[in-house]
Amino acid sequence: MSNSFTRRDFIKSVWGTAALIASPGTLVWADRAETLPNIVLIMADDLGYGDIGSYNPESKIPTPTIDSLAQEGIRFTDAHSPSAVCTPTRYGLLTGRYCWRTWLRNGVIEGDGAQLIETTRLTLASMLKSHGYSTACIGKWHLGLGWIWQDGKEPEKGTTWRSKDGNGIDYSKPLKNVPLDYGFDYSFVTPGCATDDPLVFFINQRNVVGTPKRREGKWVVDGWRHEDVDTTFVGRAIGFLEDHNKDNASKPFFLYLPLSVPHAPWKPPQFVKSKSQAGPRGDQVVLADWCVQQILKTLKRLKLADNTLVIFTSDNGPRIGVNGHKSAWKLRGYKSHAWEGGHRIPFIARWPGKIRPKAVSNEPIELTDMMATFAAIVGHKLPSDAGEDSYNVLPALLGTTTKHIREALIQHSCWGAFTIRKGKWKLILGTKGSGGWVDPRDKDPDESTPGQLYDMAEDVYETVDLWDTYPEVVAELKALLDKYKKDGRSAPL
Repeated sequence: MSNSFTRRDFIKSVWGTAALIASPGTLVWADRAETLPNIVLIMADDLGYGDIGSYNPESKIPTPTIDSLAQEGIRFTDAHSPSAVCTPTRYGLLTGRYCWRTWLRNGVIEGDGAQLIETTRLTLASMLKSHGYSTACIGKWHLGLGWIWQDGKEPEKGTTWRSKDGNGIDYSKPLKNVPLDYGFDYSFVTPGCATDDPLVFFINQRNVVGTPKRREGKWVVDGWRHEDVDTTFVGRAIGFLEDHNKDNASKPFFLYLPLSVPHAPWKPPQFVKSKSQAGPRGDQVVLADWCVQQILKTLKRLKLADNTLVIFTSDNGPRIGVNGHKSAWKLRGYKSHAWEGGHRIPFIARWPGKIRPKAVSNEPIELTDMMATFAAIVGHKLPSDAGEDSYNVLPALLGTTTKHIREALIQHSCWGAFTIRKGKWKLILGTKGSGGWVDPRDKDPDESTPGQLYDMAEDVYETVDLWDTYPEVVAELKALLDKYKKDGRSAPL
């Protein structure tokens, strides 16, 4: 595996031999505060492979900022979310571990559900914070929170919600188990999707902003407008960057900005209405492009762009497009599905002077790989109980390797159908359907039943099921998945 790409190799490849100070058995940064890069990770919600112009030349949505980001950096054509829906992908991104190793093995957590990440688990934020980073999470959290209920209890572990209507929460009490407890210095988040019942409001650090009231079947604070959610996120993100530059300029920063667009409800603000040819959802993608633009402009204005790694991606595949727009490009399936359209996502990275402009990589990667990759950047040795499913893909970002880094890719559909891909072969277990929101829904996939097998080198659109043709391949991939489950990890130590 290419995890043999060492910290010394990285420093030499990026900053040259002069950045190393050698002594027996040690490796030290020459100027840690200046050499460690800032990191901005922007993740759209339900943005598809075909929504972005640099991925789909026939896209009916203008995305000039994201397209220019691809021109200035690298675009991955075979990047994947670990799940085809929101919550498990966010868990995998922040921990480097597949969510199906937790109690949440299908579906998502609703706004008043129990927290999913263990407070003792290493996250991207806590790992980077240990290396001197200022850290912020601004956007859609969707990983459960430690609500305090009026009876003094908290949501039970292992539940996606306690009460469907939100009755019983004491909104005046500070929350436990918020982003602050997972390594973030600052947070301003929505509990879940902007559509979630019951919690439609913002949480600043540990406190609910405003007093939620019952309105149209949801708990809403006065003044809430779906149209303002992402512009509010961006305003807070800009504020974080400005404050950091003023008060902590000597420290690197990590900004995690999980947007709510283009997830439903498709209520774009006035300034992007009708800017696409793909209806209100398309206009929400235009808004995502605007959000990226504002962050990039701020980095440039504050003279931070040259030492900042910017990553733009999505949490899973899209909902279906309209007006002939192919939101998943020509891939089969959409959000929630085990097919490629459910989890093959845009992934673009820019790092001036480190990542070559106009680069394109066909390397298969997953969002879980950010843990090992960021660890390689800062020189952090991951313990055995962290980043269990994370591979260091820094060599692919920098273009220093042509060898495949991952042994296999694993995805999970909305209802828990596994997919595993090794080389050209992709296996879907337990369903002959989508594993998601298309009939047959297979809400409880049974791995003892027949599945699907595709040759992705010849059939990336998954049109010819070869399950019965290559039983030996089916057996091999099943055995590898079973090994990963038994071992408790898929990445090498």
